[in-house]
Amino acid sequence: MNTVRRGATALAAATVLLCTGAAGVAGAATAAPSPTPSPAAVPDGLYGTKDPTYDGVWRQSLAFLAQRATGFQPSDEAVQWLLGQQCADGSFSSFRADAAAPCDAKTMRDSNATALAVQGLRAVRKQSASPETVDKAVKAGSDWLRTVQNKDGGWGYSPGGPSDANSTSVVVGALAATGVRPGSFTSAEGRTPYDALLTFALPCSDKEGPGAFAYQPDKAGKLLANADATAAATLAGLGKSVVATKASPEQPPVCNDLSKPTVERAALNGASYLAKTLGKTGHLNLPPMPGAADTAEQPDVGNTADAVVALAASGASQEAKPALEWLEKNSAAWAKEGGPAAYAQLILAARAMETDPREFGSADLVEQLNATGPAPKTPDTSASSTSDDEGGFDIWWIIGIGTVVGVGIGFLVSGRRK
Repeated sequence: MNTVRRGATALAAATVLLCTGAAGVAGAATAAPSPTPSPAAVPDGLYGTKDPTYDGVWRQSLAFLAQRATGFQPSDEAVQWLLGQQCADGSFSSFRADAAAPCDAKTMRDSNATALAVQGLRAVRKQSASPETVDKAVKAGSDWLRTVQNKDGGWGYSPGGPSDANSTSVVVGALAATGVRPGSFTSAEGRTPYDALLTFALPCSDKEGPGAFAYQPDKAGKLLANADATAAATLAGLGKSVVATKASPEQPPVCNDLSKPTVERAALNGASYLAKTLGKTGHLNLPPMPGAADTAEQPDVGNTADAVVALAASGASQEAKPALEWLEKNSAAWAKEGGPAAYAQLILAARAMETDPREFGSADLVEQLNATGPAPKTPDTSASSTSDDEGGFDIWWIIGIGTVVGVGIGFLVSGRRK
């Protein structure tokens, strides 16, 4: 897959699943040696124990979102670590080993990391030691995202790169989290993120991926169905992201082409594609590894979790239920290898389906996530713990999203690959 999401988590998933097979049973793996940079040391305050070079900010932010979704507040040390990763212009990189050194022209800014950091910080702001500092960081990150919006209304992974469905979708999540209607966030040419998303939508008549989204057009300009992009764009098309909850009323997803397509209709078409794809085996599959002798399909646990959230958010929780049950039975080895981002994805999938993440199969996902980093603050069980002021999702994720017209559903941020 050519997406630029879920870096280290995706690599860990591929390693585990290629060794364990479709059942996801733990096993030993031996990968062919390849030249790689020396791993960066894991600093204090960061979740996980593995090299954070490609996903430090991402996994920290995703952990924050999952912890707040379960009533926990990250420690001040963890919040300060994420704040310290921000460049003076408001952007974030995947990871900066020397956060004391100022960002310069050689610093690789990352729209995905920036957008998810904005969401993660917004979620923890009220109960942090310095809400004003967090607010400034959130605003600076949002302002930077506006400066790197492409002419077509979307975003690429790196500033100036061509727009892709995944990057555009995670930015939509950041906009909604900060109370900005994504449809009002226009480029200099007047294009919105939704205009960009529609350019990646496949029609229902497409034989290979009816209703799906592509990550980007290929070199020939053809759109190819991509489950990862579809899960992300389905949520974004509805003004939502990975913290979305179950929509009501329940509505089986159907793919319908319109003479004048809307992003809401494209999102529901995406849900239809995901439901049909999951219906075959109960899970999504990893793409074949280049040059691999074994061409057998391997389960893609992370994208299956993302698809569950997307289906639940679109009103298709019944179609998502078999996939959630598959995750409960088959995700343990993957989550252990993937670490905080993996645990967070599973927590958010369980939450979207109103399933207790503390009793996820035989696992307590909340305890496992919390154990990967500094001990979080005691959870707030008061009635106000889910209010907007407290940074809870049940309220603040609603603001600024807008209304889906004529699709019969209610409204209420994965990963990354390299």
